[in-house]
Amino acid sequence: MYQRILVPMALDHDVSPQTLSIARALCPAGGEITALHVYEEPQGSAAAVLPEALAQEGVERARALLAKKLEEVVGVTARLVEGRSYRTIVEFAVENGIDCIVMGSHKPGLSDFLLGSTAARVVRHAPCAVHVHRAS
Repeated sequence: MYQRILVPMALDHDVSPQTLSIARALCPAGGEITALHVYEEPQGSAAAVLPEALAQEGVERARALLAKKLEEVVGVTARLVEGRSYRTIVEFAVENGIDCIVMGSHKPGLSDFLLGSTAARVVRHAPCAVHVHRAS
């Protein structure tokens, strides 16, 4: 099926077990699954006043949460990168030869219809197949 699968993970949502399970079902023996968390850097005036040490502490806390989520998961490589969610997911897919992205999505609200969710943006811009799991 797919040799290189990317599973973007929001650390504050509980769909990771489901999306990792879907990725395993789509990945043949010898394939690779990468769990990716995009740490969104503070923007605008918040970035200007936030001390560097505090910002770095946020990155390290996210790295620890990602490791905890994957501590009992075998055969999945964890990666944490900094950037804007959908754009960074798409760039990571391009730069790493990903041929499938498996990600969760929530039930869309009004703001999603006006602005678009991360999953919707990834679907529109990804250079590969995208499987979206809608949490019930």
